[in-house]
Amino acid sequence: MALFDCVCEAESGHARALAYETAHGTFRTPMFMPVGTSATVKGVTAGQLRDLQSQVVLANTYHLSLRPGADVVEAAGGVHTFMNYDGPMLTDSGGFQVFSLADTVKLDADGLTFRSIYDGAKVRWTPEDNMRIQQQLGADIAMQLDQCAPYPAERAFVARAVDLSASWARRCLAAHTRPDQTLFGIVQGGMHLDLRLRSVEALCEIEKESLAAGGRRFGGFGIGGYSVGESHEVMFETLGQVARALPKDRPRYLMGVGNPTTLVRAVREGVDMFDCVLPTRTARMGTAFSSTGRMNLRNAKYTRDFGPLDPACTCPTCQNHSRAYLRHLVKQNEMLGGILLSLHNLHYLLDLMRRAREAVLAGAYEDFYEEWMASPAARDY
Repeated sequence: MALFDCVCEAESGHARALAYETAHGTFRTPMFMPVGTSATVKGVTAGQLRDLQSQVVLANTYHLSLRPGADVVEAAGGVHTFMNYDGPMLTDSGGFQVFSLADTVKLDADGLTFRSIYDGAKVRWTPEDNMRIQQQLGADIAMQLDQCAPYPAERAFVARAVDLSASWARRCLAAHTRPDQTLFGIVQGGMHLDLRLRSVEALCEIEKESLAAGGRRFGGFGIGGYSVGESHEVMFETLGQVARALPKDRPRYLMGVGNPTTLVRAVREGVDMFDCVLPTRTARMGTAFSSTGRMNLRNAKYTRDFGPLDPACTCPTCQNHSRAYLRHLVKQNEMLGGILLSLHNLHYLLDLMRRAREAVLAGAYEDFYEEWMASPAARDY
C-alpha cells in the first residue's frame, strides 16, 4: 500500500473494515482512538498503549500550541518522538476547544482570536496558521480548522458555521503541504440533515477544485458537531445518512464519541473511527465499563468483593486486581486507581472495536449488533 491508501477489506451491511496506510504504520477499522490531549493519555504510558494494541492516538493542537509550543514539539522531532509513541497519530485542529470558550472568542471570516487558558495571552489563528502548527506537530493526520456549532443553536447560526467551515476547509487544503501527513475535512451542520449534506457537498467540491488545480485531496473526513448536548436518538436521526453521503474510499471519523453502545450503533451506520476522553475521564471518577454495564467503584457493595473487575475481560487490571482493591484505591483518591481503571476502560473499547471488525470480516455484523443490543453491557447507552 502507498502512503494514505485506503483499502476496504470487507463490508457487512453498512459496516466496513478498512486498512489505512500512514508513515507510522497501517491502522485498521473499525477502531477507537485514545485521546492524548497534551501528548499524553492521562495516566497511561506509551508502552502501555502499545501493550493495549492501540492503533492511533489523538493529540490536541490547541493545548500543544500553547504549552509547550509547536516549536518545542517540532524541535524534539515531532509529536511521535516527543511522547515516544511510534504508531500513527492524529491532531485535531483545536477548534472545538476554542469555540467552547465562546465568551472570549472573536470570530471573523479570516480566522479567530482567543485568549490562552494558561496565561491569558491573545492568540490569533487563521486556517493557514492552524495548518502551519499541525505540520510542525507532525502527526500522521491533521484536521481542518472548522466552526463547531453548539446544541441547541438557531438554524441560521448553524448554516453560517457550515459555510465558514467550508471556506476554511478550502484554505486548509491549499495551505497543507507536508507530504508525510494527510488532512481530513470536517462535516458540520448540527442536527439539520440538509445542512449536513450541504457540508458534504461543499467538501467534495473543494476537493474536486483542488485536484483540478494540481493540488491535494482530503485523506478522510471527520463528522463533527455531534455529541454536543443532543440526545443519542437525535444524533442517530441523521448520522447514518451523513456518513454514507461521504466518499466510500476513505475513512469516516465520528469525532468526540466514546460510549460503547454508540460506537456499536455508529459502525452499523458506516462510521469507521472514533475518539473520546470518556474512558479515561470516567476512570478517574471511579467508573468502569464492563460486560454487565457501567460499574461505580465507589459503591459500598464492592468493599469485600474480591473478584475481578470484569470476569469477561483479559486486561491487566482485571487479571491482577480485585474490585475491593480498586474500590479502596478510588475511595482513597490514590492515583493508581484512576490509572488501573483507565487501562481497563481503554482495553474495553479497543477490544470492542476489534470484535466489531472481526464481525465485519465474517459478514456477520448484524448478528454482532443484535447480540450487543440484547446484552447487559448495552445499558451503557
